[in-house]
Amino acid sequence: MGLHAAYGLTRIINARGPYTPVGVSRSGEGVATAVAAALSEFFVMEELQDAADRALARFAGAEAGTVVHCTASAITLAVAAAMTGESPERIAALPDATGMPRAVVLPAGHAVNYGHPIEQAVRLAGAVPVRVGTDAAYTSADLEAGLSRPDVACLLLVSSRLVRGAGVECSEAVAVAHRRGVPVVIDGAAQDFRIEELLGTGADLVTVSGQKYLGSPTAGLVVGRARLVAAVRAQERGIGRAMKASKEAVIGVLAALEARQELDMAAWRQQQADKVADFVARAGALRGITAESVPDPTGLPFERAGLEVDPAVSGMDAAALGTALRAGSPSIWVMSGREGREELLPELVPLAPAEIEAILARLGELLPD
Repeated sequence: MGLHAAYGLTRIINARGPYTPVGVSRSGEGVATAVAAALSEFFVMEELQDAADRALARFAGAEAGTVVHCTASAITLAVAAAMTGESPERIAALPDATGMPRAVVLPAGHAVNYGHPIEQAVRLAGAVPVRVGTDAAYTSADLEAGLSRPDVACLLLVSSRLVRGAGVECSEAVAVAHRRGVPVVIDGAAQDFRIEELLGTGADLVTVSGQKYLGSPTAGLVVGRARLVAAVRAQERGIGRAMKASKEAVIGVLAALEARQELDMAAWRQQQADKVADFVARAGALRGITAESVPDPTGLPFERAGLEVDPAVSGMDAAALGTALRAGSPSIWVMSGREGREELLPELVPLAPAEIEAILARLGELLPD
């Protein structure tokens, strides 16, 4: 009996992407085997984190790295590290940040919501988020104004499709902060494929998810300058105690990094492109649907299938079609489309051929002949 039947759970097809409410991702066999083995073993956790440090440094081209509970906690702990360094007194005091630099400057359009506001992750460290610019845009002058405060701890930037508005390049924003001696944290969210590029902006710390495209168990990965990574690790003697990574998570990250190292990226990218091209051709033949391949807006190395819905022909708008897909069995979860469009954006990366066939079949049932 499978897990869904055993526990009375809804069977789903996840064309929504690495989305937390549907369990994020599928781990490969090597990761699952390593995690299962870790559960029956003891480890010196400091040694295990040292091994992760070395592996993450190689993976990202960074000075150092560490594993924490999840990316939300990685943001909190990166901010805390900028506030406290490795000071035992400051670490023990948080979230009371009295006497510490505590202002975290971020562009207004980077104040995203990942299921909770990123500013809440900042406040959990005892810091105070300070928005600059507007949702529509921010400039170097906006950054300069925010970073001129005497109590600045760090600049926080976000690389995500959820970012709103226009702004300066990340590398320029980093340079503005560094001219004032302010460290920069970039939250890369699901950007593990781009981690070297994000570090290449000059950022002092970059946080990414381990469980999204990398396929580890739930984990936040923090890479960057050794002194700040050490300060992140030191938070385990304070607020980081509630955000620590388990032994099986760290082992799973190590196994996932090994799997990524062995991945033939050119072949993988071609496989993803072929999946999307075939899906687009077949979905585009359905009445009421115009289909195209849509590049990832942040530069991830794959495309999604853009399905533009014509309500006059299909009898429903994109939102209603998405609801109908989710209401069936299995429940099909699909990413909503680009702003201002009647569109769905199925992400096919984790899906088996049978699941893709099931989506196309359901679309055929829901749309007019």
